[in-house]
Amino acid sequence: MTKLRLAIVGAGPAGIYAADILLKAERKFDVSIDLFEQLPAPYGLVRYGVAPDHPRIKGVVSALRDVLDRGDIRIFGNVRFGQDITLDDLKSHYNAVIFSTGAILDADLDLPGIDAKGSYGAADFVSWFDGHPDVPREWPLEAESIAVIGNGNVALDVARMLAKHPIDLLPTEVPANVYEGLEASPVTDVHVFGRRGPAQVKFTPLELRELGELRDVDMVVYDEDFDYDDASRAAIETNKQVKVIDRVLQSWRQRPSVNGAGGEASRRLHFHFYARPVEVKKDAEGRVAALVYERTRPNDEGGVEGTGEMREVAVQALYRAVGYFGSPLPGVPFDKRHGVIPNHEGQVLHKDSNERVPGVYATGWIKRGPVGLIGHTKSDAMETIRHVINDQGSWWTPEDPSEEAIPALLAERGVQWTDLDGWHRLDEHEIALGAPHERARIKVVPREEMIKISRGE
Repeated sequence: MTKLRLAIVGAGPAGIYAADILLKAERKFDVSIDLFEQLPAPYGLVRYGVAPDHPRIKGVVSALRDVLDRGDIRIFGNVRFGQDITLDDLKSHYNAVIFSTGAILDADLDLPGIDAKGSYGAADFVSWFDGHPDVPREWPLEAESIAVIGNGNVALDVARMLAKHPIDLLPTEVPANVYEGLEASPVTDVHVFGRRGPAQVKFTPLELRELGELRDVDMVVYDEDFDYDDASRAAIETNKQVKVIDRVLQSWRQRPSVNGAGGEASRRLHFHFYARPVEVKKDAEGRVAALVYERTRPNDEGGVEGTGEMREVAVQALYRAVGYFGSPLPGVPFDKRHGVIPNHEGQVLHKDSNERVPGVYATGWIKRGPVGLIGHTKSDAMETIRHVINDQGSWWTPEDPSEEAIPALLAERGVQWTDLDGWHRLDEHEIALGAPHERARIKVVPREEMIKISRGE
């Protein structure tokens, strides 16, 4: 019987689901899968892209853990593609590769003054508060008033982490350095800006509802934003999710903090709808001083148009949460405009000719862009795996497909890789750190320490 030796680069949900789907698929050949991950720990954005106070979303880890713990997938952590192992190496030892490297960079926002000191990308901030080993331990939290640009769940995560009292994060797996940084923050007001109306936001209802339950934080909405047009009213009447979001926002209008007045909380979270960012103003030292935005209005087609009315909110820091963007991989075609690997249903294509690149596949956000939830990631992986199975005639023919070849190659190059047993050691260590404090875990942040614990050194 033919055997497929498959490499998967990226051990987040997309890569793990792809491995699981292939192992369970109906096929006429045996399968051996090696999963490569540049970080010492698996799970990608579930570990490093979900706010620590979202344990329900973190529950996805349980399903991913079950897949890895079966023991039929090898994992090589702390291995950087393009540095520790190359595409040519993979061709020498595998029949095919799937790239599932996700999207971890911030999408650009073309705005005058966006380069001011105190202007940040949300992805970098999320990496910091999630204890990503490759970002600095410190984060500058010196602003009393902060702007967050975006109307999706990442914008909500950023706004919530900035406004929430750090002591309320202590039951979670928030890293010690993050708690200390947030504890020193002088923030009083966080302003969230979106260019469209309340009926067009991309928040999920649960995220929004939970936001309103923050202790000692007032939710501030503005009556002028709720003069709905026909398209907005239709969206509320016909879409259950939009209806729930509207109900939550309407309930906030009944609170004393509406229109910026009256609340008794020490912190406020403001929502500015119909607000198109126009410029970031700087002070004499080049720091963020204010956000200028144009007031928009509904255009009766579900979109908005400018009114020409400019407004200004004084802020000392700004976060753009306008989407994630993929990163190019050495030797792999890349679409710079969309931040994805060009592909047809997961089959990677040459950028110029649109011809297939034999043996090379993609799944997850690096395949389709940073949209969709976990459910999309599963169906995405199914589509890619179907092609991997059916493309048997164009698989690579490796020189040495033996399972011993990769550990020998990495050892020869001095790569300190981590395996599944190593992840179990790190996992148990983090849980043990949290136990005396009645916390789920305390994350180990420095990469060197993660490697040392994982390798039992």
